[in-house]
Amino acid sequence: MLQKMKRPLIALFSLLLIFSQAWAQTSLQQKLSAAFSRLQADSQCKYALASLTVLDVKTGEQIFTSNPNVGLAPGSTLKTVTTITAFNLLGKDFKYQTPFGYSGTITDGTLNGDLIIKGTGDPTLGSLRWENTTQSFVLNALVTALKKAGIKKINGRIIGDDSLYGTQTIPDGWIWQDLGTYYGAGATALCWHENQFDINLKTGPVGTAIKVAGTTPAVPYLTFKSELTNAAAGTGDNAYPYLPTGLTNIMYLRGTYAVDQTKKLVSAAYPDPAYDAAFRLLDTLRRLGIIVTGAAESSLSLTAKGVQTPEMTATLTTLTSPSLNQIVYWTNRKSLNLYAEELLKAIAAKAGTAVTTPNGVAAVQSFWKARGIDVNSMDMIDGCGLSPEDRITTMTVATIMQSAKKEAWFNDFYESLPIYNDMHMKSGSIHNVQAYTGYQTHQGRELVFSIMVNNYNGPGKAIREKMFRVLDELK
Repeated sequence: MLQKMKRPLIALFSLLLIFSQAWAQTSLQQKLSAAFSRLQADSQCKYALASLTVLDVKTGEQIFTSNPNVGLAPGSTLKTVTTITAFNLLGKDFKYQTPFGYSGTITDGTLNGDLIIKGTGDPTLGSLRWENTTQSFVLNALVTALKKAGIKKINGRIIGDDSLYGTQTIPDGWIWQDLGTYYGAGATALCWHENQFDINLKTGPVGTAIKVAGTTPAVPYLTFKSELTNAAAGTGDNAYPYLPTGLTNIMYLRGTYAVDQTKKLVSAAYPDPAYDAAFRLLDTLRRLGIIVTGAAESSLSLTAKGVQTPEMTATLTTLTSPSLNQIVYWTNRKSLNLYAEELLKAIAAKAGTAVTTPNGVAAVQSFWKARGIDVNSMDMIDGCGLSPEDRITTMTVATIMQSAKKEAWFNDFYESLPIYNDMHMKSGSIHNVQAYTGYQTHQGRELVFSIMVNNYNGPGKAIREKMFRVLDELK
């Protein structure tokens, strides 16, 4: 008799549980609908297009959607697509290898030939983010390998070989204003110090001209012309370096820089990172008393002279990068465009195609097409989201984010996401574009979301706060 009574009780409990979950979901949907409607009706969104997708992490069930299949500019939230694809295709333990060697022969301690650093796309070479990637560590490792081989003199050049990826380092679709900035640095085969350096500024009263007060580190092979103006307090950093064009070595600085800015510097992109790597090694060798008869060169500088980059015939040592999970951490945490673009090219190499940005995009799209995603929903121009021509739907971003949850490397990816508004999520912002994608637990239920607003007006801080009010409903 007791067993017969248990069965109805269990059935009743199950029905109550299902009803409770359904009510909670309906309640959340209603709150999200109201919050998202308020965002769309806000004056900042009068001419904007907004989209939101919220999915159940475990099942993929759609909790809430609005304009989920409209392609929008994602900004740096596109990095989540690139890094998740990299985890899938390259593996969390993937590492870049950078050979260092020479062409020619060694006789009685003299190398009759060229020293060569052969770039293979490692974005961490010379980076300050790890002890074993810093400029001093790398240069010391190269010198140690040189001494171990008994080389005391080089009758030749020091060459930074970045020929592996061809001559196009900047993806199509990036705007001219971004290219000289640190975040617009090109994805070269031989990277150095994240392909950036600092230009120090000598500021003054509002309305006066700003002068260049040197660089860190020194780059004596470049000339700087400032057209910058000191601007009123509160107007921010609107200073932009412009890359030299043609055969000139002149870098212009244009725009304004507020008098209350404390940094007093602008971070710029190296026009030729491979040359700077060779330049630093040459300088180090000469300071150590090792004679080098030739100059520092890169594949770019040699091509300008009509000279081919020589092939490395012997390897002295190989530099190894941090593992992919460590690289992804900084890619997403600090939104490093260079890292994302190098990963996209590594994906192209893994696919066995020529290492180009379009081939990397094609490999990403092919991977997700095989998993049921319509590639027309992910019109990618690059891997980092800097191009204003990138288009992807919030449904596709959320679906890709949801797929990562079941993978063994998920915790590495999750920890790579910054924390904004007390939520683990990647942000994205370019001109009049703001986006977020991440994970949040709501009443014990794990959710994944993607939200984008394109063509809003007014200050970015204000639209971010209004988007956070929508996302607050997920807490």
